[in-house]
Amino acid sequence: MRKLQEVARLYLELRLGVRPIARACNISTSTASVYVEKLRELNVPYHEIEEMGEDALFDLLFPKEEKTSSRPLPDFAYLARELAKKGVTLQLLYEEYKKENPDGYERTQFYHLYHVWSRKAEPVMRFTHKAGEKMFVDFSGDKPVYQDPAGRTVEAELFVSVLGASSYIFAHATAGQTVESFADCNMRAFEYYGGCPACLIPDNMKAAVTHACYYDPEINRTLASMARHYNIAVIPTRTAKPKDKAKVENAVLQAQRRIIAVLRNRTFFGLDELNNAIAEEVKKLNERPMAGIEKSRYDLFTEIEKPALKALPEERFAIASWKKAKVHVDYHVAIEKTYYSVPYTLIGQSVDIRYTPSIIEIYHKSKRVASHMRSNKPGAFVTENLHMPNEHRQYLEWTPERIKLWGEKIGPHTKSLMEAIMERRTHPEHGFRSCLGLIRLSRTYSPERLEKACKRALEIEAYNYRSVKSLLAMKLEETVVEISERAIPFHANIRGGDYYREATHD
Repeated sequence: MRKLQEVARLYLELRLGVRPIARACNISTSTASVYVEKLRELNVPYHEIEEMGEDALFDLLFPKEEKTSSRPLPDFAYLARELAKKGVTLQLLYEEYKKENPDGYERTQFYHLYHVWSRKAEPVMRFTHKAGEKMFVDFSGDKPVYQDPAGRTVEAELFVSVLGASSYIFAHATAGQTVESFADCNMRAFEYYGGCPACLIPDNMKAAVTHACYYDPEINRTLASMARHYNIAVIPTRTAKPKDKAKVENAVLQAQRRIIAVLRNRTFFGLDELNNAIAEEVKKLNERPMAGIEKSRYDLFTEIEKPALKALPEERFAIASWKKAKVHVDYHVAIEKTYYSVPYTLIGQSVDIRYTPSIIEIYHKSKRVASHMRSNKPGAFVTENLHMPNEHRQYLEWTPERIKLWGEKIGPHTKSLMEAIMERRTHPEHGFRSCLGLIRLSRTYSPERLEKACKRALEIEAYNYRSVKSLLAMKLEETVVEISERAIPFHANIRGGDYYREATHD
């Protein structure tokens, strides 16, 4: 419905502005603006308009003879491309049009003709974004596949990005939708475009947003750090607002039709081979002429978008992961079962850990308190001497003496095993975790059983928490020790099912 009569009533009778009229009639502000301008030019009182029918009023406001006018039509595709450039408005383009065509259409009809054309144009040609302003990103629901070395078919995630003004597309397959892979895909997109947009527009996916919220979504720290490095803003789409992501949904649809569907019958042996094929299809897609303007996405990109992108920084962003942890009584924190020291004064405090494949950095209240080269040895302790308590140890809540007293309450063998665990470590504190693990076992099993298990562990020289736990889980603490058993250390070779489920207690 055109709703012209209602617009006339609201404007001529109630004297409402364009925006309230648009909201009341559920039409766009641009359409409401055209209607109001035509009513102003018509200069007819509302009581006369009220007696007209909707069609009669439309013919009066938009006479047919204007449509067949000999006045030169504007170049609508040119107008659309120019509007995508920073600072360019439809008013400026109208003034340029009138300068070249003094007998051309007046402003109201010029606006109307352009809006009619834009509604009919292919969706990708509705330039609602300024050049260099936004890059929309998402993962495709349909997934490309490849074969792993074992011959199994593996589904890959297809990352798709599109620039707002030119609809220039980039696609890349990755193993999963992790925080790290998402950041890497965005950087690959920047490098493909040869520059950065002002804003990155992701969906509220877990790889981008820690806490999805309509009003204040929380960006994860890895993506936020990447955005600072490239000097861009991250603005997630609003939840339950599909129009916010219409641009990228169309790009994903194009990727599914022009990339995944095209490659469906080919076999790829690895992600690299798959991505080489995807790159070829992306190039073809970007070079295809678009309906209505006979220009490709690549043409629009080179003409209006690329000059507006910001230059890439000299160095590529080093992707880092983040996690929170509480400093253990041994003043270490765990990253993938390797332990890194922090100043002992932070025992019991929460810290933020930033880690890359080569570096571990630990922050307390946004201040870096420790930095270590990353170790690839599970169970290893990486300790900085300056972090150790030394002569101040007596002021700590947990000390080797206190732990031994706890063990003595359970039994002499438990105390002896704790002493053996700490004696065999570079620093006694490195054995605190195993000793505290033994104390926790006394809550699950009876002190009598724990004492017997510690006795057995001493006999077979298995000086660690895991061995005692396995003995108890498998009810082997009372088994008679044979000489042959000593030939093969018990250590962690005997593992019950609970070992894998409760590894976090180490």
